[in-house]
Amino acid sequence: MGDPKKARKTFSRPRSPWRADQLAQELYLLGTFGLRNKRELWKAQTNLSSVRKQARTLLAATEQVRLREEKKLLDSLRRKGLVAEEASLDDILSLTVEDVLGRRLQTIVYRNGMAVSPLNSRQLVVHGHVRIGERVITIPGYVVRRDEEGMIQLSGGGRKEEAPQAPAEAPAPVEAPPRAEGPEQGKAMEAPAEAK
Repeated sequence: MGDPKKARKTFSRPRSPWRADQLAQELYLLGTFGLRNKRELWKAQTNLSSVRKQARTLLAATEQVRLREEKKLLDSLRRKGLVAEEASLDDILSLTVEDVLGRRLQTIVYRNGMAVSPLNSRQLVVHGHVRIGERVITIPGYVVRRDEEGMIQLSGGGRKEEAPQAPAEAPAPVEAPPRAEGPEQGKAMEAPAEAK
């Protein structure tokens, strides 16, 4: 079972991390989706790998097992918005990591036009300015379900619109006291000292 304080790893690293084409692809995805580090990308790749493995296992399973388990897997992926309503196991095998990253809250906030860049949308989420319904979500990697897409909105930071008021009259200018010049100026400076 393991120690509860030591969480299980939620990702696996690439087998050959220094391939040039793989590094270029990872950097492209990091920039496109505004990810903080490659660990977030590896988590999405591991989730996709797990789902595809389940689909391959079901394709090789018996008819009874496939009928029972296929519906569960497809319903789960439909709720997450990864596949369409009339999808099959072959559609699961054609999913890409971009499809998984596209369901993150950070990405949906950016695509809905609530932020000017993916990094700005990440900042809005982390600082608590985005909510789904009544819940404030501060996790950029939160997977938005299909039924939650319409409930995403910005909260906080917005000012209430006030009714325009009539311009107030400008206050009368205050006249400055006359300045003393010459020997009288020194007496004016000493006067407050004598008063004390």
